[in-house]
Amino acid sequence: MNEIEVCPDPQHLARVAAGHIARIAAEVIAVRGRFTIGLPGGSTPRLLFTLLSNLPWVRRIDWAHVHVFWGDERCVPPDHPDSNYRLAYETLLHHVPVPTEQIHRISGELPPAEAARSYEQTLRAFFPEDASANPQPRFDLLLLGLGDDGHTASLFPGTLALTETTRWVVENYVPRLDAWRITLTAPAINAAAHVIFLVSGAAKAEALQAVLRGPFRPSAYPAQLIQPRAGQLLWLVDQAAAALL
Repeated sequence: MNEIEVCPDPQHLARVAAGHIARIAAEVIAVRGRFTIGLPGGSTPRLLFTLLSNLPWVRRIDWAHVHVFWGDERCVPPDHPDSNYRLAYETLLHHVPVPTEQIHRISGELPPAEAARSYEQTLRAFFPEDASANPQPRFDLLLLGLGDDGHTASLFPGTLALTETTRWVVENYVPRLDAWRITLTAPAINAAAHVIFLVSGAAKAEALQAVLRGPFRPSAYPAQLIQPRAGQLLWLVDQAAAALL
Protein backbone atom coordinates (compact mmCIF):
# COMPACT_ATOMS: atom_id res chain seq x y z
CA MET A 1 0.00 0.00 0.00
CA ASN A 2 1.44 3.34 -1.05
CA GLU A 3 0.83 6.18 1.38
CA ILE A 4 0.97 9.47 -0.51
CA GLU A 5 1.22 12.92 1.04
CA VAL A 6 0.95 15.89 -1.32
CA CYS A 7 2.69 19.11 -0.27
CA PRO A 8 1.99 22.54 -1.80
CA ASP A 9 5.58 23.23 -2.86
CA PRO A 10 9.17 21.99 -2.47
CA GLN A 11 9.76 24.08 0.66
CA HIS A 12 6.77 22.55 2.42
CA LEU A 13 7.86 19.10 1.26
CA ALA A 14 11.27 19.63 2.86
CA ARG A 15 9.68 20.68 6.17
CA VAL A 16 7.38 17.67 6.22
CA ALA A 17 10.27 15.34 5.42
CA ALA A 18 12.39 16.89 8.16
CA GLY A 19 9.57 16.31 10.62
CA HIS A 20 9.34 12.64 9.70
CA ILE A 21 13.11 12.20 10.01
CA ALA A 22 13.20 13.86 13.44
CA ARG A 23 10.26 11.78 14.70
CA ILE A 24 11.60 8.44 13.46
CA ALA A 25 15.10 9.22 14.75
CA ALA A 26 13.80 10.06 18.22
CA GLU A 27 11.66 6.92 18.38
CA VAL A 28 14.46 4.62 17.24
CA ILE A 29 17.19 6.15 19.39
CA ALA A 30 14.98 5.87 22.47
CA VAL A 31 14.65 2.13 21.89
CA ARG A 32 17.92 1.08 20.24
CA GLY A 33 20.38 3.85 21.04
CA ARG A 34 21.23 4.55 17.39
CA PHE A 35 19.51 5.63 14.18
CA THR A 36 20.56 4.54 10.70
CA ILE A 37 19.58 6.65 7.69
CA GLY A 38 20.38 6.29 4.01
CA LEU A 39 20.58 9.53 2.05
CA PRO A 40 19.67 10.08 -1.60
CA GLY A 41 21.44 11.99 -4.33
CA GLY A 42 19.96 14.22 -6.99
CA SER A 43 18.66 17.76 -6.68
CA THR A 44 15.46 17.27 -4.67
CA PRO A 45 17.10 16.62 -1.25
CA ARG A 46 19.16 19.82 -1.33
CA LEU A 47 16.37 21.85 0.30
CA LEU A 48 15.89 19.16 2.94
CA PHE A 49 19.59 18.95 3.75
CA THR A 50 19.86 22.72 4.03
CA LEU A 51 16.83 22.86 6.31
CA LEU A 52 18.15 20.13 8.61
CA SER A 53 21.47 21.95 8.93
CA ASN A 54 19.84 25.00 10.51
CA LEU A 55 18.20 25.68 13.86
CA PRO A 56 15.86 24.52 15.26
CA TRP A 57 16.20 21.29 13.25
CA VAL A 58 19.80 20.62 14.32
CA ARG A 59 18.59 20.42 17.92
CA ARG A 60 15.64 18.17 17.10
CA ILE A 61 17.88 15.29 16.07
CA ASP A 62 20.37 13.58 18.38
CA TRP A 63 23.18 13.56 15.84
CA ALA A 64 25.61 11.86 18.23
CA HIS A 65 23.61 8.66 17.76
CA VAL A 66 23.00 8.92 14.00
CA HIS A 67 24.77 6.72 11.45
CA VAL A 68 24.66 8.05 7.90
CA PHE A 69 24.71 5.89 4.77
CA TRP A 70 23.84 6.39 1.09
CA GLY A 71 21.45 4.60 -1.22
CA ASP A 72 23.71 5.08 -4.21
CA GLU A 73 26.73 6.95 -5.51
CA ARG A 74 28.26 8.11 -8.75
CA CYS A 75 31.65 6.64 -9.60
CA VAL A 76 33.54 9.82 -8.82
CA PRO A 77 35.84 11.01 -6.01
CA PRO A 78 34.17 12.48 -2.89
CA ASP A 79 35.18 16.04 -3.83
CA HIS A 80 33.70 15.80 -7.34
CA PRO A 81 30.73 18.10 -8.12
CA ASP A 82 28.60 15.05 -9.03
CA SER A 83 29.28 13.18 -5.79
CA ASN A 84 26.20 12.39 -3.69
CA TYR A 85 28.46 12.39 -0.65
CA ARG A 86 29.73 15.87 -1.45
CA LEU A 87 26.20 17.25 -1.74
CA ALA A 88 25.22 15.83 1.63
CA TYR A 89 28.48 16.87 3.29
CA GLU A 90 28.44 20.47 2.07
CA THR A 91 24.74 21.11 2.72
CA LEU A 92 24.19 19.01 5.87
CA LEU A 93 26.87 16.87 7.46
CA HIS A 94 29.47 19.61 7.73
CA HIS A 95 26.99 21.66 9.78
CA VAL A 96 25.66 19.11 12.28
CA PRO A 97 27.45 17.33 15.17
CA VAL A 98 27.47 13.84 13.67
CA PRO A 99 30.72 12.01 14.53
CA THR A 100 32.94 11.52 11.49
CA GLU A 101 33.28 7.80 12.15
CA GLN A 102 29.49 7.49 11.88
CA ILE A 103 29.46 8.73 8.27
CA HIS A 104 29.70 5.68 6.02
CA ARG A 105 30.21 6.87 2.46
CA ILE A 106 30.45 4.80 -0.70
CA SER A 107 33.99 4.94 -2.14
CA GLY A 108 33.01 6.12 -5.59
CA GLU A 109 36.64 6.76 -6.50
CA LEU A 110 37.35 3.01 -6.56
CA PRO A 111 36.73 0.80 -9.60
CA PRO A 112 32.98 0.06 -9.68
CA ALA A 113 33.11 -3.62 -8.70
CA GLU A 114 35.56 -2.89 -5.89
CA ALA A 115 33.47 0.01 -4.62
CA ALA A 116 30.36 -2.18 -4.51
CA ARG A 117 32.17 -5.00 -2.67
CA SER A 118 33.68 -2.55 -0.21
CA TYR A 119 30.35 -0.94 0.62
CA GLU A 120 28.61 -4.28 1.02
CA GLN A 121 31.37 -5.34 3.42
CA THR A 122 30.80 -2.11 5.36
CA LEU A 123 27.09 -2.83 5.62
CA ARG A 124 27.54 -6.48 6.57
CA ALA A 125 29.97 -5.47 9.33
CA PHE A 126 27.56 -2.83 10.60
CA PHE A 127 24.46 -5.06 10.42
CA PRO A 128 25.94 -8.41 11.52
CA GLU A 129 22.64 -9.70 12.85
CA ASP A 130 21.12 -9.08 9.42
CA ALA A 131 23.97 -10.76 7.59
CA SER A 132 23.48 -13.95 9.63
CA ALA A 133 19.75 -14.16 10.37
CA ASN A 134 18.25 -11.85 7.77
CA PRO A 135 19.23 -11.81 4.09
CA GLN A 136 19.24 -7.99 3.90
CA PRO A 137 20.20 -4.98 6.08
CA ARG A 138 17.54 -3.34 8.25
CA PHE A 139 17.97 0.42 7.84
CA ASP A 140 15.77 2.52 10.10
CA LEU A 141 15.06 4.96 7.27
CA LEU A 142 15.97 5.19 3.61
CA LEU A 143 15.27 8.39 1.68
CA LEU A 144 14.85 7.95 -2.06
CA GLY A 145 14.28 10.14 -5.08
CA LEU A 146 12.53 9.45 -8.36
CA GLY A 147 14.00 10.17 -11.78
CA ASP A 148 11.92 11.35 -14.70
CA ASP A 149 12.59 7.93 -16.24
CA GLY A 150 11.22 6.09 -13.21
CA HIS A 151 14.57 5.15 -11.66
CA THR A 152 15.33 5.33 -7.97
CA ALA A 153 18.70 5.12 -6.22
CA SER A 154 20.78 3.93 -9.20
CA LEU A 155 18.28 1.29 -10.27
CA PHE A 156 17.77 2.44 -13.84
CA PRO A 157 15.36 1.04 -16.44
CA GLY A 158 16.59 -2.07 -18.21
CA THR A 159 19.80 -2.44 -16.18
CA LEU A 160 21.20 -5.63 -14.65
CA ALA A 161 20.85 -4.43 -11.06
CA LEU A 162 17.07 -4.82 -11.31
CA THR A 163 17.38 -8.61 -11.30
CA GLU A 164 19.70 -8.92 -8.30
CA THR A 165 18.15 -10.92 -5.44
CA THR A 166 20.93 -11.71 -2.96
CA ARG A 167 23.56 -8.96 -2.94
CA TRP A 168 23.04 -5.82 -0.87
CA VAL A 169 25.10 -3.52 -3.12
CA VAL A 170 26.00 -3.78 -6.81
CA GLU A 171 27.85 -1.87 -9.48
CA ASN A 172 25.41 -0.94 -12.22
CA TYR A 173 26.29 0.22 -15.73
CA VAL A 174 23.75 2.71 -17.11
CA PRO A 175 23.93 2.82 -20.93
CA ARG A 176 21.81 5.96 -21.14
CA LEU A 177 24.42 7.82 -19.11
CA ASP A 178 27.40 5.77 -20.33
CA ALA A 179 28.40 5.62 -16.69
CA TRP A 180 28.76 3.24 -13.77
CA ARG A 181 26.87 3.71 -10.52
CA ILE A 182 27.01 1.98 -7.15
CA THR A 183 23.59 1.23 -5.67
CA LEU A 184 21.69 -0.60 -2.98
CA THR A 185 19.64 -3.37 -4.53
CA ALA A 186 15.86 -3.50 -4.38
CA PRO A 187 15.86 -6.31 -1.78
CA ALA A 188 18.19 -4.28 0.44
CA ILE A 189 15.96 -1.22 0.16
CA ASN A 190 12.85 -3.29 0.83
CA ALA A 191 14.29 -4.52 4.12
CA ALA A 192 14.21 -1.00 5.60
CA ALA A 193 11.84 -0.15 8.44
CA HIS A 194 10.86 3.12 6.74
CA VAL A 195 11.23 4.25 3.13
CA ILE A 196 10.34 7.79 2.12
CA PHE A 197 10.34 8.97 -1.48
CA LEU A 198 10.91 12.69 -2.08
CA VAL A 199 9.48 13.78 -5.43
CA SER A 200 9.34 17.38 -6.59
CA GLY A 201 8.64 19.20 -9.85
CA ALA A 202 6.47 18.92 -12.94
CA ALA A 203 9.20 16.99 -14.78
CA LYS A 204 8.52 14.03 -12.46
CA ALA A 205 4.73 13.99 -12.96
CA GLU A 206 4.58 11.42 -15.78
CA ALA A 207 7.02 9.06 -14.09
CA LEU A 208 5.18 9.35 -10.77
CA GLN A 209 1.88 8.57 -12.44
CA ALA A 210 3.36 5.54 -14.20
CA VAL A 211 4.97 4.21 -11.02
CA LEU A 212 1.94 4.66 -8.78
CA ARG A 213 -1.00 4.26 -11.16
CA GLY A 214 0.33 2.35 -14.16
CA PRO A 215 0.73 -1.38 -14.73
CA PHE A 216 3.54 -3.17 -12.92
CA ARG A 217 6.49 -2.82 -15.29
CA PRO A 218 9.57 -2.60 -13.05
CA SER A 219 12.00 -3.09 -15.93
CA ALA A 220 10.66 0.19 -17.32
CA TYR A 221 9.88 1.89 -13.98
CA PRO A 222 12.29 0.46 -11.38
CA ALA A 223 10.78 2.48 -8.52
CA GLN A 224 7.88 0.01 -8.65
CA LEU A 225 10.24 -2.57 -7.14
CA ILE A 226 10.26 -0.66 -3.87
CA GLN A 227 7.68 -2.29 -1.62
CA PRO A 228 9.10 -2.77 1.90
CA ARG A 229 8.44 -6.29 3.17
CA ALA A 230 7.92 -5.35 6.81
CA GLY A 231 8.26 -1.59 6.76
CA GLN A 232 6.40 1.61 5.98
CA LEU A 233 6.46 3.31 2.58
CA LEU A 234 5.62 6.99 2.19
CA TRP A 235 5.60 9.11 -0.96
CA LEU A 236 6.14 12.80 -0.19
CA VAL A 237 5.37 14.71 -3.39
CA ASP A 238 4.71 18.34 -4.24
CA GLN A 239 1.68 19.50 -6.19
CA ALA A 240 3.62 19.87 -9.44
CA ALA A 241 4.79 16.26 -9.31
CA ALA A 242 1.33 15.05 -8.29
CA ALA A 243 -0.47 16.83 -11.14
CA LEU A 244 -1.33 13.62 -13.02
CA LEU A 245 -2.36 11.48 -10.06
